Amino acid sequence: MNRYPAWKYAIMVVVLLIAALYTLPNFFGEAPAVQVSSSKAIVKVDTTTLAKVEQALKDAAITADAITLEGSSIKARFGDTDTQLKAKDAIQKALAPDPENPAYVVALNLLSRSPAWLTSLHAFPMYLGLDLRGGVHFMLQVDMQAALTKRAESLTGDIRLSLREKNIRHGGIARNGQAIDIRFRDTETLASARALIQDQLPDLQLADGPDGTEYKLTATIKPEAARRIQDQALKQNMVTLHNRINELGVAEPVIQQQGIDRIVVQLPGVQDTAKAKDILGRTATLEMRLVEDGAEARAAENNSGPVPFGAERFLERNGQAVIVKKQVILTGENLTDAQPGFDSQNQQPKVDLTVDAKGGRIMRDTSRENIKKRMAILLFEKGKGEVLTAPVIQGELGNRFQISGSMSVNEASDLALLLRAGSLAAPMEIIEERTIGPTLGAENITKGFHSVSWGFAVIVAFMAMYYMLFGLFSGIALAVNLLLLVAVLSMLQATLTLPGMAAMALALGMAIDSNVLINERVREELRGGASPQAAIHAGYERAWATILDSNISTLIAGLALLAFGSGPVRGFAVVHCIGILTSMFSAVFFSRGLVNFWYGRKKKLKTVSIGTVWRPDASTELAK
Repeated sequence: MNRYPAWKYAIMVVVLLIAALYTLPNFFGEAPAVQVSSSKAIVKVDTTTLAKVEQALKDAAITADAITLEGSSIKARFGDTDTQLKAKDAIQKALAPDPENPAYVVALNLLSRSPAWLTSLHAFPMYLGLDLRGGVHFMLQVDMQAALTKRAESLTGDIRLSLREKNIRHGGIARNGQAIDIRFRDTETLASARALIQDQLPDLQLADGPDGTEYKLTATIKPEAARRIQDQALKQNMVTLHNRINELGVAEPVIQQQGIDRIVVQLPGVQDTAKAKDILGRTATLEMRLVEDGAEARAAENNSGPVPFGAERFLERNGQAVIVKKQVILTGENLTDAQPGFDSQNQQPKVDLTVDAKGGRIMRDTSRENIKKRMAILLFEKGKGEVLTAPVIQGELGNRFQISGSMSVNEASDLALLLRAGSLAAPMEIIEERTIGPTLGAENITKGFHSVSWGFAVIVAFMAMYYMLFGLFSGIALAVNLLLLVAVLSMLQATLTLPGMAAMALALGMAIDSNVLINERVREELRGGASPQAAIHAGYERAWATILDSNISTLIAGLALLAFGSGPVRGFAVVHCIGILTSMFSAVFFSRGLVNFWYGRKKKLKTVSIGTVWRPDASTELAK
């Protein structure tokens, strides 16, 4: 009746081992570290960079605990903060001698001290939020009106080109804020222009009327199109911020939308506010220019002659100089999309580009006149331009064309990302700035840890006194619940915040409710005259429906917080929901396994240790 088959005990043991394994990295703490990452699109961090870092530390007589190349960054761990600061200076001097134009970002960081064998099993500690680790918090206001004005400027050019192609004469096109005014001499021409604009530019709404001796057609962006433009601008800014914040070496940055025009950026572990503001506010632009291919230009590429008049010299990814004309053909404003893919003919990696109507016409005319010539795509950051790629024009191009050549899959993905989100879609302004020191974060961790541990200790002590051995089983199940909760959060690489720790303490109080229901149900069966074995069986079976109902209703409330909440509320909801799921496993399945293991093998069981079971005596029955 009260015996588990061997496979259920095997599940309990396996779950415990896995939970302990993935909880373990949280106890090793963090080591001071220096992270090296690229600050430019064309600079790659590879084994050559790793050798330079090792040599720089060797020359400075600094010993690192470990130096590893992880993804696109190098991380060097040290025993204390003094060594960390000395190492940063040495690496900075070796890799970025020119502070005005650094090729690498050398940032301070904190990394887990988990041993390599745990890391190889993908067992990592939870990330700590801003309130626990310290760091900086920014609130950014996106200038949505600038995004709409920028779009209106682009539409003005599209209208001018469309009217020119259809040979519709007008008396002038002028942009007045976000409105576009077009003047005509007669109503017939105005009607033709109106029909053309409505057909080719559906995002515009039109209004016309007389204006002195002429007629004026006013085009404005439709409200639904304006909302779409604003939403796209906000999302592109968030993607760009993600790319830039990677340079700071932040383990788990928080970048989320707040309202319709604000972005919250939280950088746990970063104390250098000036560097963070510099990277967040960086401007980057894309330009497409033709490559100068004359004899004088080839001599300038090899540094054996001056740069020709009307041209400039830039470096390619491999360090090769490229001489490009100063005339800009297209900018990043004309680029609407860039996606990596594979060429259908030779299966080589490529990047598919899509430009707007104005850009398509310019590319068509330019490519027709410059077939078999090179066109360079340049990225400008902080006034410094570098060549991302310089492919050969193979035929007439239009709104959609591709870049292909000797590039890997990763290089194609990186290039598409740079082209797609290399610059901000709309300017932003920092309207709120907050810095939380690591000392305050450590204090919050201590307080949160004490709240959870003291809450756990008091609950276990009360249960052991009130329910005796069954209370002790409940306490063990509660400890397993806490172990499972931390393990799941670590597996998900969730960010633990102060509200998350509050949810963890609340989860302990709610998890014990299930055991209270089970224990009281067992007592009720014993009061009714059932045998101990039958009471245990009936107690668990009949309490299950109540436990399931209460947990599902609480889980629905948690999911509502997760769906509609933001910031700290979502952090609370995540831990709350996971805690409910783990408590159902530990309170019912695991605690019953303990009870079955202890009492199930006793065939002639007469009593169970579950505290005082109050039975009505005979006099009470007679009085009733």
